[in-house]
Amino acid sequence: MRDDFGFLDEFLPGLRWDAKYATWDNFTGKPVEGYLANRIVGTEALCAALGSAREKAACLGFDLLVWDGYRPQRAVDSFLRWAGEPEDGRTKRRHYPNIGRHEMVGRGYVAARSGHSRGSTVDLTLYHLDTGELAAMGGDHDLMDPVSHHGARGIAPEEARNRRHLRTIMESCGFRSYDFEWWHYTLKDEPHPDCYFDFPVGGLDLPG
Repeated sequence: MRDDFGFLDEFLPGLRWDAKYATWDNFTGKPVEGYLANRIVGTEALCAALGSAREKAACLGFDLLVWDGYRPQRAVDSFLRWAGEPEDGRTKRRHYPNIGRHEMVGRGYVAARSGHSRGSTVDLTLYHLDTGELAAMGGDHDLMDPVSHHGARGIAPEEARNRRHLRTIMESCGFRSYDFEWWHYTLKDEPHPDCYFDFPVGGLDLPG
């Protein structure tokens, strides 16, 4: 792993995470190439900004649950291959109910170059500190549908309010949002804006 990258849970004690792409619980329906451990990796700059975000979230009665951070380029490449394969329907209802998998790239849900591979982009949500329950957001991680867009119609007032809370917290800590995914944020002043890394998450790291 590069010297300025690290595991988020080591930088941020008590952080909750669920590395979806290291599990079977993601839109491809299986662990993704490059994710060798259920851990989240990011730059030191990302970790510092998330620490500030956790403090602001706590003032509102929330904390953060992180689903993804740094993403190896080989994982992005595997998404593109998967999107070009014939439909098998296994994850369609949950993750892309109203489009075909071949439409994911054109609609902005899957990219050939992802900010995640630069190490300062994160997928995350809020949970309630008092109960540990996830905040209602009107849709889950990687739901590739207009309901996941910022400003989406048809979600409940509480869900819209929680999305605004997350966006306010993240933007106040130096992140920018992504219009199509309420859970996706990138550090504005990211340390590697033009680099797309490919070392794996966990296991035997490749040279940086």
